[in-house]
Amino acid sequence: MTEPRIAFLGTGLMGGPMAANLLKAGFPVAAWNRTLSKAEALRPAGATVAPSAAAAAGGADVVITMLEGGPVVETVLFEGGVVPALKRGSLVIDMSSAEPQRARAHAQKLAALGIGYLDAPVSGGTPGAKAGTLAIMAGGSEADFERALPIFAPMGRPTRVGPAGSGQLAKLCNQVIVSVTMAAVGEALLLASAGGADPVAVRQALSGGFADSKILQIHGGHMLDRSFIPGGPAWTLRKDGRTILAAAREFGVTLPMAERANQLFEQLCAHGGEKYDSAAILLELERLSGKRVGTGPDRLPI
Repeated sequence: MTEPRIAFLGTGLMGGPMAANLLKAGFPVAAWNRTLSKAEALRPAGATVAPSAAAAAGGADVVITMLEGGPVVETVLFEGGVVPALKRGSLVIDMSSAEPQRARAHAQKLAALGIGYLDAPVSGGTPGAKAGTLAIMAGGSEADFERALPIFAPMGRPTRVGPAGSGQLAKLCNQVIVSVTMAAVGEALLLASAGGADPVAVRQALSGGFADSKILQIHGGHMLDRSFIPGGPAWTLRKDGRTILAAAREFGVTLPMAERANQLFEQLCAHGGEKYDSAAILLELERLSGKRVGTGPDRLPI
């Protein structure tokens, strides 16, 4: 059986390794990125590099988008010539982080053209993208999800969480936990340091207990090393925080912890840290308290 032809739109920090894993699995991939050099990096692995998103989508069975956010996805799909280039029966999988209502609207528009749709954002960061271990949260029909399973397999672990829009909603739930936990880890290390305990030893003591988490281990390590070179830049959590709060208003719920975490990321970005790693939320907590974790220099992106 011939593998479906995939157009992969957006081959940056996350999309690049995701597309590379599809190529390793034997899928034919046409790659496009606004910065062409990022798509060209996939050519040695066997990708066809397309000069435009529409050119990549021409003749594709499946289009995967891994772009900056919902508005960019909408522009690329509906204004960049991608949708007109698609044939009936093809499948669009949006793996970007976007708004649930936008995902629902895209699903309706594409269904009217005979094109399937899944919103399938991911969690796991660049390490998960490289290792092919991403958590994939998919919204859409069971039939489209089943069709996509062989494509998801090289990239991570997929779970269908409901109809169109549900994948994006699940990603927002993920980001609530990530942003609030990121702030909590920063607060804990700051409290330990200010009180005279060794924050490195405190983190070690917490490992394996109820307070342990990947964020404590990975981002807590970045905080202790004062290494804020981005894996996941702070502006992404600011963007997602705004979407979380908009969804909360839409659904009539109050999320005070998510709201406060978003305020911290808004402040971090306002102070010039939008391209810092999200662990740099520690810098905002330090500004508020006038205290500092560790004595080493900050490692910041150039």
